[in-house]
Amino acid sequence: MTAWHDDDPLRDPLQGIGEQWMSGRTALVTGAGQNGALPGVGYAIARLLAAHGAQVAVLDRSAEAASRTVELIRAEGGDAAAITADVTDDAECARAVAEAIEAFGTLDTLVNNVASGDRAGIFEVTPERFEQLVGINLTSAWSVTRHVVPTLPRGSSILNISSVGVRAKGPGMPYCVAKAGIENFTEGAASTLGPQGIRVNCIEVGGIWGSFAAANMDEKMREPRRQMTTLKTEGTAWDIAHAALFLLSDRARWITGQILAVDGGPMTFFPPGPPVTSVA
Repeated sequence: MTAWHDDDPLRDPLQGIGEQWMSGRTALVTGAGQNGALPGVGYAIARLLAAHGAQVAVLDRSAEAASRTVELIRAEGGDAAAITADVTDDAECARAVAEAIEAFGTLDTLVNNVASGDRAGIFEVTPERFEQLVGINLTSAWSVTRHVVPTLPRGSSILNISSVGVRAKGPGMPYCVAKAGIENFTEGAASTLGPQGIRVNCIEVGGIWGSFAAANMDEKMREPRRQMTTLKTEGTAWDIAHAALFLLSDRARWITGQILAVDGGPMTFFPPGPPVTSVA
C-alpha cells in the first residue's frame, strides 16, 4: 500500500498527481450492489475506487446486485469480488470480512454504506421497527468494523455514511436517530484507532437523487429539494463517491474523526411522511 509517510515530510505533494489515488489498496464496500436504474452511493463508491486502482470487495445482501457491480468494474479493467451477506447478522459480518480477505489477501479500506429508512416519525413506529432501523443503520457498521479492525495495517482508512437528516430541526425520525449514532461512532472510533494509524471519517449525504431517494419519495419532490440547497443544484451518488475517494485515499492522510457534509449547501428538511421502506 502506497502512502505519504510521516518520515518523508519533504515529499512533493504534486509528484504523481496523475496517479490512481487507490493504487495498491483493497477495499470492502457494504451495500455496493446495483439494485436499479439509478446509482446508489455504495455502487458509485465501489466503481470509483476501482477506477482509481483499488481491488474492491462488493458486499450486498443481493447476490445479483453485487454481481452487476462486479461485472461493470471488471469490464472497465478493474478487480472486484462479489460477497453476499446480511450485515445485520454479526456472524454474517465476520464471514464477509473473511471472504474479502480470502479474495484479495488483505484489507486496508472499509466503507460502511448499508442503510434503510423511511419518513415515519420516532413515535410512529413499533419497537420492532425502531430496533430494526437502528440495527441496519448503526449496529451493522459497528459489527463490520469490529471484524475488520484486527486485520487492518497502519495507514488504513474507514468511511461511514450518514445523512444531513441528522441536523434536521423538524420532527425526529428513527433513521436520523441511527445516523446520529453513526457520527458519534465515527468520532469515537477515530479516537480509539488513531494510535494504530487507522483513520475514520464520515460523509453526511445531502439531498441527492439516487436509488435510495427514488425509493422513498415522489419524483415531484426533486425540484423543491433542489431549490432548498444553497447551490440550487441536485447532487448525485457520484458527488458522494468523489468525496469518499478523497477521504479514503492518502491525500487525506492527516484527516480523521471528521464529518463532511456533501449537500450543495444547507437545506430545509421535509416533515415525516407515510412509512416507505427501502434498503440501499
